[in-house]
Amino acid sequence: MNHIQLIESKLEPLRNQLKSHPLYSTLSSIDDIAIFMEKHVYAVWDFMTLLKSLQNHLTNVKIPWTPKGKGTTARFINEIVMAEESDINELGIPMSHYEMYLDAMHQVKADTSAINLFVNAIENGNSIETAAKRIDLEAPILEFIQFTMEVVNSNKPHCIASAFTFGREDVIPEIFLEIVSQSQTKDNDQTYGKLLYYLNRHIELDGDEHGPISLKMVADLCGEDTTKWEEVLETAKDALKFRLKLWDHITEAIIQLNVKEVQNT
Repeated sequence: MNHIQLIESKLEPLRNQLKSHPLYSTLSSIDDIAIFMEKHVYAVWDFMTLLKSLQNHLTNVKIPWTPKGKGTTARFINEIVMAEESDINELGIPMSHYEMYLDAMHQVKADTSAINLFVNAIENGNSIETAAKRIDLEAPILEFIQFTMEVVNSNKPHCIASAFTFGREDVIPEIFLEIVSQSQTKDNDQTYGKLLYYLNRHIELDGDEHGPISLKMVADLCGEDTTKWEEVLETAKDALKFRLKLWDHITEAIIQLNVKEVQNT
């Protein structure tokens, strides 16, 4: 059993918890999906922080440019960046997956005002914590983002690659397959068209291309360094645990909404 196989076997219990999470069975209405998207969009946003951090480590973005000497890993990350930051949407227009997600939110009438205020605050130089206070961001979402920033600020490319690969790329196809299966009856409903395109695009890219590329990237960054592989495993476990906490939070929010609706009828 190689290092990757060993890590995946040790992550299997957490991955199974994610795959069988009750969140998916709660997504039964347009309102449920809107709530999911309003809270999950922060994970879509901070995914790009992980990705761009890896690009900073594995390629040279400084001016004047000099070669990094790691062509294989540079190619891996640049291929992923190209798709995530400038993919083609359902209308053939190039845009980032984050922007596609916002488009899908508008289509299902989810509220994008909070995430827009949050991102604008950061763009204007505010810290994550200050931006979060401005929109009264719920603790489980903020903790998810703070974990991402903690990994990024570790300046350990193998740990960043671990959170990216095992906490995002490697598990996202399974997560999104569950969501698509819950929305499949609405496949012909244009209310969900942009979301289904986004989900299916992620399944296609992450399952067939980005996932395998990311696993190779982790292996390349760790080599035979036992300490690095141990850190990769711990980071991966933490990433999945924070994802589970986020899923718990979203599930509870959807359940509370449905209870209120029943009480008001």
